[in-house]
Amino acid sequence: MVREHRHPEIAHGRSTDDTGHGPTFQRVGAVTDVDTGRPRRVFTGWKIVAAGGLIWALQSMVWIQGYGNLAVELRNRFGWSKTFFSLVFAATRTEGALIGPAQGGALTRFGTRRVMRVGAVIVAIGFIAISQVDTRTEFVVTMMFTTLGIAATGFLTLTAVTVSWFERKRARALSLQTMGFAIGGFASPIIVAGYAWFGWRWTVAASGLVIALIAWFVAPLAGRTPADTGEAVDGGEPTRDGPRAEGVRERHFTAREAMRTRAFWMIAMGHASALLVVSASMAHLTLYLTEDRGYRASTAAIVAGIVPVFQFIGTGLGGYLGDRVNKRLIAGIAMCVHAAALLLLTWVDTWVAVAAFVVMHGLAWGARGPLMNAIRADYFGSTSFGAIMGWSSMIVMVGSISGPIVAGVLADATGDYRLGFTILAIGAACGTIFWVEAKPPPPEPT
Repeated sequence: MVREHRHPEIAHGRSTDDTGHGPTFQRVGAVTDVDTGRPRRVFTGWKIVAAGGLIWALQSMVWIQGYGNLAVELRNRFGWSKTFFSLVFAATRTEGALIGPAQGGALTRFGTRRVMRVGAVIVAIGFIAISQVDTRTEFVVTMMFTTLGIAATGFLTLTAVTVSWFERKRARALSLQTMGFAIGGFASPIIVAGYAWFGWRWTVAASGLVIALIAWFVAPLAGRTPADTGEAVDGGEPTRDGPRAEGVRERHFTAREAMRTRAFWMIAMGHASALLVVSASMAHLTLYLTEDRGYRASTAAIVAGIVPVFQFIGTGLGGYLGDRVNKRLIAGIAMCVHAAALLLLTWVDTWVAVAAFVVMHGLAWGARGPLMNAIRADYFGSTSFGAIMGWSSMIVMVGSISGPIVAGVLADATGDYRLGFTILAIGAACGTIFWVEAKPPPPEPT
C-alpha cells in the first residue's frame, strides 16, 4: 500500500488554533518559531533554495560546466585525446548515478547534514589530488574519488531537500535553485582566467577548497525539515497559487512502489534523452569550437559561458510556467528545441548558427531541467524522493554518458563532430514521446 502523509495539516499549511475551533492559515511572515515564539521573517524553504543555488553555482563553474575548460587545458598540456576526456566525463557521471540508490538511503538513515559534511571533506581532498596529477591514471582515480563528494553535496541531496519544503511552488523553487547552476556556467570563464594567471594546479585546488567550505557550513541548514521548524510546506500560503499540479495527491510512494509504475520509467527515459544533448555539449562544446570552428580557447570559453545566461532566463520562465501549465508539455517542447539547436550548430557554418544554438539550447535546458524533478515529486511525493531519484539516476545516466562518448568517439574516428552531433540530436527529438506517455500513475500503484 502507498503510505499516507503523516501530517496532512502541515502539508497543506493548516494548523489548529489554540481554542481547538478549527484550522487557521499562516502567512510566511507570521509563522512563529516553536522555540522562541518570535515571528520568522524568511521562510526556511527559501533559505535552503538560496543555499543550494550557491553550491550548484560553484559546482557548475568548476566541475560540471567547467569540465570542458579543464579538458582544453589538460589536452594542451598533456595531449590526451577527446575520447579519453569523453570516457572520464562519462565515468564520473556513471559513478554518480550508480551511487544514487545508496545515497538516497544514506540521506534517510543518517540525515542530510552528515551526508553533506562527509561529502565536503571528500571534495577538499579530491580537488587537491586532482591538482597534482601528471598521468591519465592519476586523473581518472582522482576524478572518480572526487565524484563521491560532489554527489554527496550536490544535485540529488539538494533537490531531495527542496522538494520536501514545497508543493504548489515546487517548480519555481527548483527553478530558482537551478539558476545557481546557470550562474556558475556563466562564470566559468573565471576559471579559465585563473588557469592563465595562477596556473591550473593552484586554480583547481583553491576552487575545491571553496566548494568544500561552503558545503560544510550549509549542511546544518539543509538538514532542517518543516517538522523541525514548525513551518508549513510552501510557507503556509496554499490558497494563492491555483489548482494543484497534474498528478499531485496526498499519498507518497516508496521507491519500490514508484518503480512499478509506467510513469517512473517514462520520466527516467525522457530525462535520459534530454541529457544526450546536454552532456555532449558540456563535455565537447569548447573542444568543438576550438578544433572544428577555429575559435581561440578564451573565445570558446566565453561562448560556452553565454549558454548559462539563456539557461538562467529559461529557468525563470520554466519556473513561472511550471506551476501554471502542464509540465510534460513544456518538457516535450524543450526536447525538440534541444535537437533543432544542435542540428543548426552542426550543419550551418556561420556565427549566426552558433548564436542560435546558444539561445535555443540555453532556453530549452533552463525551462526543462527543474521540471523533470518537479514532475517526479508531484507524482510520487517527497517522503521517499531521494531514493526514487537515486534509482531513476540509474536510467538517466544512460543519456548522460552516451552523449559525450558518441560525440567524442565519432569525432576522433571521422575527424569532426558532425556525425556524432547529428545522431544525438535525432535521439533527443525522439525522446519527446516519453513525455507524451509520462502520465500520472493511478491512485494505487500497480
